[in-house]
Amino acid sequence: MMKIPEAIVPDESARSKVESLSGERIAACYQCEKCTNGCPVTFAMDIVPHKLMRLVHYGALDPVLRSRTVWACASCETCSTRCPNGIDITHVMDTLRQLSLREGSNAQKSTPLFHREFLSSVRRHGRVHEAGMIIGYTLKNEGIPGLLRQAGVGLKLLLRGKLKPLPRSHAAGQVKEIFKQAEGEV
Repeated sequence: MMKIPEAIVPDESARSKVESLSGERIAACYQCEKCTNGCPVTFAMDIVPHKLMRLVHYGALDPVLRSRTVWACASCETCSTRCPNGIDITHVMDTLRQLSLREGSNAQKSTPLFHREFLSSVRRHGRVHEAGMIIGYTLKNEGIPGLLRQAGVGLKLLLRGKLKPLPRSHAAGQVKEIFKQAEGEV
């Protein structure tokens, strides 16, 4: 469990930054805990959603950006649907992931690497090409020794038809266009 400081000095500019980038009014959160109670992945989080929102409200971004929570979020939007104030918490989480990537403040370097490899695969192929993504991720994370360790599993998956050796997508061009339009946004 991540240690959160006992006393937090409010930082209005940090909260304003997240509000501006996400387009969400963080101050509207009154800690009803519906986001946390409905979240299917709180077991993997070190700061549950309502507490994360409170930390962002106070501008305490350091523990938030170093937490596993923003990376554990499944973006299922249950929290956003349940929020009585209409806060799109999923969008706040997306914004925090982008800030974490920009500032390099995440504690687990392999998680954002996986995130980047996933998006890179979607950008290139129009959808996730699992084999290529895992090869790229493993090479960057563990190098050749890691890739050799994974080769047996990959071969079994290929032989059983569970992993496609070549990427296939009919909408690759359309997805690339979506990425081009989205560049520059958080």
